[in-house]
Amino acid sequence: MPTNATPANAIRHELKIDGRTLSYLDFGGPGRPLLALHGGLSEGAHFTALAADLGERWRVIAPDQRGHGDSELASEYGRAGYAADAAALLEHLAPGGPVPVLGFSLGGVNAYQLAAARPDLVSALINVDTPVESPRRDGPSFWDFLHVLPYTAPTREELLEALGPLAEGTGPFLRPLPGDSGWRLPFDPAATLATLAGDEGPRWDVWLASTCPALIVHGLRSDVLSRELADAMVARRPGTSYVGLDTEHFVPFQDPKGLAEAVRGFLETV
Repeated sequence: MPTNATPANAIRHELKIDGRTLSYLDFGGPGRPLLALHGGLSEGAHFTALAADLGERWRVIAPDQRGHGDSELASEYGRAGYAADAAALLEHLAPGGPVPVLGFSLGGVNAYQLAAARPDLVSALINVDTPVESPRRDGPSFWDFLHVLPYTAPTREELLEALGPLAEGTGPFLRPLPGDSGWRLPFDPAATLATLAGDEGPRWDVWLASTCPALIVHGLRSDVLSRELADAMVARRPGTSYVGLDTEHFVPFQDPKGLAEAVRGFLETV
């Protein structure tokens, strides 16, 4: 059964980093490059709508970050490793100068890590509903289901059943294993848990370490980034602007047109 892992309007490429494959989508076009880093439990193909809406002015490059999509699993999932992968990709693409970098959730943290570590590669930063402090929650965490979620299963149906409410959105992106040996998720639950384990403390120092122009696109009903914290992130970092959209945390999926308009407007100013 085919999947939506490679959209019709994108070309999939591979880059070897320390013997490990990093897969990425190039949505093409004559415009300037824009690196887009997806959220957790996701992959680069989820930026298909954004790439289309940005038209010919911007050429969206969307990697499957380590542990996601068609990229191979890594030995560790620290934020420095994610940022190093993005830096290696930009150096490979050799765009002729720094480029704007957009990140949502997991990718948002990695985007501002990259801007802090490699300012020579990042001309502007677009943070989509990504805090500098992990939200505090009482009781069970949303992520607890990952402890029992299987990465592979003999049949596609078994994975869909295990995914529960996530099946509708994730089902089209399930991957068949080689040799008809079963199916796998488009993300590794263990990798996601390892990433989350390194995010206990605040990241103000990283957020404030870069100086390029930045935009925060905030979901006004988000339970991940509060308005109070978003305002503080704007106020404390010079050159940062704000757009609020009437969504929950999942801005790219709940208001793709609003996100594209906000990104387009910001990029025209930088």
